Amino acid sequence: MERSLKNVLVVSFGFLLLFTAYGGLQSLQSSLYSEEGLGVTALSTLYGGVLLSSMFLPPLLIKKFGCKWTIVISMCCYVAFSLGNFYASWYTLIPTSILLGLGAAPLWSAQCTYLTIMGNTQAEKVGKVGRDVVNRYFGIFFLIFQSSGVWGNLISSLVFGQTPTQEAIPEEQLLSCGASDCLMATASTNSTQRPSQTLIYTLLGIYTGSGVLAVLLVAVFLEPIKDAQQKSEGEKELPFWSTLLSTFRLLRDRRLRLLVLLPMYSGFEQAFLAGDYTRSYTTCALGIQFVGYAMICFSATNSLCSVLYGRLSQHTGRIALYALGAVTHLSCIIALLLWKPHPHQLAVFFVFSGLWGVADAVWQTQNNDAGMMTVFTVLFLPRTEEPVRQSLVGTGQTRLGEVQRTPGTIEHHGWPEDGLPGIKGTNLK
Repeated sequence: MERSLKNVLVVSFGFLLLFTAYGGLQSLQSSLYSEEGLGVTALSTLYGGVLLSSMFLPPLLIKKFGCKWTIVISMCCYVAFSLGNFYASWYTLIPTSILLGLGAAPLWSAQCTYLTIMGNTQAEKVGKVGRDVVNRYFGIFFLIFQSSGVWGNLISSLVFGQTPTQEAIPEEQLLSCGASDCLMATASTNSTQRPSQTLIYTLLGIYTGSGVLAVLLVAVFLEPIKDAQQKSEGEKELPFWSTLLSTFRLLRDRRLRLLVLLPMYSGFEQAFLAGDYTRSYTTCALGIQFVGYAMICFSATNSLCSVLYGRLSQHTGRIALYALGAVTHLSCIIALLLWKPHPHQLAVFFVFSGLWGVADAVWQTQNNDAGMMTVFTVLFLPRTEEPVRQSLVGTGQTRLGEVQRTPGTIEHHGWPEDGLPGIKGTNLK
């Protein structure tokens, strides 16, 4: 096996182990810690940390530690979040959520940079086009990584399913499920009772062990590469504040203010599924042991449709797919507002999560693929000054303008004119 492919597999299985733990734990936050909205607040704090870290941390950490050790350090932040769940309180869960959020953006930026450099290096050795090899490596990565949503949720359902936590639910309690549920209610119904502490510790132990294995796998077996962020001799390094402020200056462009609505909505709809649907519908009416199965259905349809939309968009264009996603989500939202969940309607719970995955795949593939990156490049990079260009490229994304050096490629403002690698964006799922 070629060395570069071995490194790609190490990164892929490291992320599989890490997000098997995090994905399953994220789906359970609002159900396990519903008192005073602790679980939902933890998730909100977490993604607030992601927002802050993406502004400045990725280029700083990658420059200081390199891609490999940035991945290792960031993975440790995810493990800390699992440990914080052992003694969940406002004083443990919120700080570890912030820590995870700060580590998320460097993790994904370092991963994207590593695979891109590895692909271009291998392409030079074998005389192939760099973009083709990079696309192949990212395809392998996401093929392995996407299955984490299945394994993490399957583990949680199998563990919590050992001793069901609910008996027959009175009809008057079912009336408070769904859209009628009050997320800030302190009194839990029979169906939202926490599982036994033994089962919770068992699940957290499995998740923590999976995260530790991910850290060890990458730390021991992943080969370091030359830091792609390193400045060449004589190149002027931009001041930190100049790069940070240039990120906000981009928002003066009306087109960018409109474009950011797409990734914002993608975050809103994923937050609803992970925080509200799992608690107010699945856990309230069926029990916490069914959360994993519902999220498996979401992950499966999401992965399958992501592959389908990637091929379909070549024939239909983006507008048709965006319309499909919008109509599907709008229909689900209206139906969820009117629907009164009941245990006898078991299949409906999985239909809704599956349809949510069908629509979410649109936002994931069309917002984060190479085509959307090209839109940002064409609209903004050629006419911005250097600090703005670096902030757009370097903040929360890979500095592909510096590492995409394929033979025969005509570069324009640091970017290849013939396209970008097909990289999917950051998903904490």
